[in-house]
Amino acid sequence: MAGLINIGLSGVLGHQNALNTTGNNISNANTPGYSRQEVQFESSNSQFTSNGYVGTGVDIANIRRLADQFLVDQVRSDTSLYNEQETLRSEMSRLDNLLGGEDTGLSKSLNNFFASLQNAAEDPGSLPQRQLVLSEAQSVVNRFQALQQEFIQQRELVKTQMGENVADANTLLKSVAELNLAISESPGLAQGNPPNDLLDQRDEAIRKLSEIVSVRVSSSGGGQVNVALTNGQGLVVGSDASQLGIRRNADDPSRQEFTLSDGNRTQVIDEQITGGKLGGLKRFESEGLMPAFDQLGRIAIALQDTVNHQHQIGMDLEGDLGGLFFSEINSREKQLARVVASGNNTQPANGVVAVDLTDTSRLSAGSFTLQITGEDGRGYELIDQKTNKVVNQGQLPNTLPAEINMPGFNVRVESGNFSKGDRFLIQPTRLEASNISLQVEREEDLAFASPVRAEADSGNSGDATINQGVMFDVRNPRTNAPLSDFTVKGELNPPLEVYFTADDAYEIRDPAGAVLRTGTYQAGTSNKLFTEDPSDPDYRGFQFEISGNPKEGDSFNINYNSNGVSDNRNAEFLAGLATKNTMNEGSQSFTEGYAGLVEQVGVKTRQAQLDSDSGKTLLEQSTEQRESVSGVNLDEEAGRLIQYQAAYNASAKVMGVAQELFNTLLGTFR
Repeated sequence: MAGLINIGLSGVLGHQNALNTTGNNISNANTPGYSRQEVQFESSNSQFTSNGYVGTGVDIANIRRLADQFLVDQVRSDTSLYNEQETLRSEMSRLDNLLGGEDTGLSKSLNNFFASLQNAAEDPGSLPQRQLVLSEAQSVVNRFQALQQEFIQQRELVKTQMGENVADANTLLKSVAELNLAISESPGLAQGNPPNDLLDQRDEAIRKLSEIVSVRVSSSGGGQVNVALTNGQGLVVGSDASQLGIRRNADDPSRQEFTLSDGNRTQVIDEQITGGKLGGLKRFESEGLMPAFDQLGRIAIALQDTVNHQHQIGMDLEGDLGGLFFSEINSREKQLARVVASGNNTQPANGVVAVDLTDTSRLSAGSFTLQITGEDGRGYELIDQKTNKVVNQGQLPNTLPAEINMPGFNVRVESGNFSKGDRFLIQPTRLEASNISLQVEREEDLAFASPVRAEADSGNSGDATINQGVMFDVRNPRTNAPLSDFTVKGELNPPLEVYFTADDAYEIRDPAGAVLRTGTYQAGTSNKLFTEDPSDPDYRGFQFEISGNPKEGDSFNINYNSNGVSDNRNAEFLAGLATKNTMNEGSQSFTEGYAGLVEQVGVKTRQAQLDSDSGKTLLEQSTEQRESVSGVNLDEEAGRLIQYQAAYNASAKVMGVAQELFNTLLGTFR
C-alpha cells in the first residue's frame, strides 16, 4: 500500500508544481522580459520485483525556461537599431520644423528685408521708407540670432539627454553585474537548475541597456555573461561593472565626450559609442546640428559681407560715403573667436591663431582641426572634420606670423609656442549667426545713392551718351587703403573730363588739363573708360561707358554726386542682392543658400523617418518571433491548467484508493 500511496503522492506533488508553474506563467503574461516556463516530468526509478520492474511514480526533471538565445540577441540588436533611428528622427524633426517654419525660419525675414529695399529705391528720399528698411534689417538680425539660440538650446538638450542616458546605463550595468553574481551563487546551478527568474531579469536589463547603446553579450563561466561595446570594450565582466561617464570635450568645449572608468583608469570611448539613444544623439549632433550651425553662419557672413560692401560704395542723404550696414566680419574679436585651442595643448599653451575671411563667395560651411606635427612643433596638418582628411599641410616658418591659405579664408598663426600634438579647432562660420548686428542707426545714413555721376557737355555736337556708371569699391581691395579718388570727403579727387581729340580718340584729364590716360574709341559698341583690374595702377574703383557717335571736341564730365538726394542707383543694387548669386562661387543667392539648408535638413529628416519606420518593423518582427517561443499564450496555459488539474485529481484518487485498500486490509484483522 505504501508504494501506491507514494506513487499517488508523487503525482500530486508533481502536478501541484506544474499547476504553480502554469499559474506563474499566467500571472506574468504581461511582465516585460518574462520567459514562459514549463515543467519537465520524468518517470521515477522503477523498483525490481520477482515479477519485473514496477514503477514508483513521477519526478520533476527540470522547470525549463523557454528562451531562444538567437531570438533574444536579435531583439536586443533590433532594439538598439530602432532607438538610434527614432532618436535621430525625433531630433531632426524638431530642427526641420524650426528651419522650415514660416515664422521661425529665415526666409520670410530675408524676403521682407529685400522687399523694403526695393520699395525704398522707388522713393530714396523718403524717411519712412528708410525707417522700414532699418526695421526689416533688424528683423533679419533678430531671426539669425534667434535661430542660433534655438540651435544652442537644442544642443544643450542633447547634452542633458546624453547625461540622463549615461546615468540610466550605469544603473543597468550595475544591475547586470549584481544579477551575474546572484546567478552564479544560486543553489542548484551546479546540478543544471538555473534560476529562471534571475535569467529573465538579466536579459531584460541588457535589453534596456541596448535601448541606450549597442552592446555585445558573451557567456562566461558559472552562468555569468560579459557585456561589451560593439568594438569589444568591456562594460561588465562577471560581477564587476565599469562606469560610463560624460565630460566636456577638450578640443571643442561646446560638445561632450564619453568616458569609461574601471577602477582608477578612465579612457575616452567617444568613437565606440554607437547605436541606441546615445548613438542617435551623437549622429544628430554630427549630421544635423553642427552642419546647421555652420551653414547658417555661412549665410550670415555672406549677407553681411555683400551688403556691407555694396552699402560702403554708396552715398547717404548727407553726401557721405556709406559705412558698415551690418557688423564687420573680420573684426579682431571675431577673427580670434573662430579658433578654439584644445585644453590638452602643451604648456604654456600660448599659441595665438586667428581666422581671416578672404572671399565669402568661396567660403564653405564646415569646421577643421589644425594639428601641430613634427618634434620641433613647426609642422602642421589642417584636417576637415567632416571627412577626417588632411586638406592642407606644411611647415611653419621659424619667424611668425604665418598664413595657411584655404578657399575663402586664411588661418593666421600669429605668435606663441607650439608643440607636437597641439590642436586648434577652426570654425570659420559656426558663431557668426549670433554675432551679426545692425550698424546703421539713422535713416539718413542709409547709402541709397551712387557717389559718382557723369554728364555730357552741353556743347557736344555728336550723339554719344555716357551711362551713370558702376561702383566697384572705394578702397583698394589689395591694401584696404582708400582709393585716391575718394580721399577727400564729399568730393571726387580729382574730377575727370573725357575729351575727344578725334572722333575715335579721347583723353581723360584732371581739372588742370593734365592727361591721365588716353584711349581709342570704337563706334557701334559700348566703350569702357577704366580698368576693372584692382591690381592695375590706373584702377579707380568705378566704371563708365560711352556709346554712340562722338565728334572731335565733345567732352563728358565725371564728378562727385553732390546733392544726389533722389538718386536710387545704390538702393537698386542693394535690392538686387536678393537674387544675385553671391555664394558658392557665384552659383547661389542668400535665399537659395538658406533653402539649401532647409532642404538638406528635410532630406535627412525624411530619411530618418523611413529608417525609423523600417527599424520599428524589424523590432516588431523579432519581438513577435521571441514571443512565439518565450511569450505566454493564455489559451495554451488555460488548457494546461485543465490538464494538470485532471492529473492532480487523478493522483489524489490513487492515494484515496490506496487508503481504502489499506483500510480494507486492516479490517480483515478485526
